[in-house]
Amino acid sequence: METKAKQNGIAKKQTASSQEVKKKLAEEAIGKPSATTKAREAEKTDKAPVNLDDRIQKFEKLRGLATQRERLVQTLNELTKFNYNQGDSSSFYLRDSHGMEFKTTNSNLIQLVSVHLQSTLETRKGELENEIVSFEL
Repeated sequence: METKAKQNGIAKKQTASSQEVKKKLAEEAIGKPSATTKAREAEKTDKAPVNLDDRIQKFEKLRGLATQRERLVQTLNELTKFNYNQGDSSSFYLRDSHGMEFKTTNSNLIQLVSVHLQSTLETRKGELENEIVSFEL
């Protein structure tokens, strides 16, 4: 399909005839690779062979990211329920491994902590989702 210029400088593009189209389709049907098929096969052979162990490890990493996201969503849901069902008699406890404890019933402080915790968890959720979407096996 070539382009020929007329005397007035306007090029007229020739279209493929139905015979040419039928011939090309017949070649593809019987297994003769076309130029585009050859290009795709060349791309596939250029890639390095996939190591099964590496692929399994990547799959496990993706599964771990998905599990982290599920736990994070569950924690966010519980925190949201707490924020909406919080009454005047709420308590906030922090306890370390040595048994030291911090306790407060100050509703303003509890609200500040829960809002900050929720925004931090939502930020982390977004990061995890971006990492999962951009993940390649």
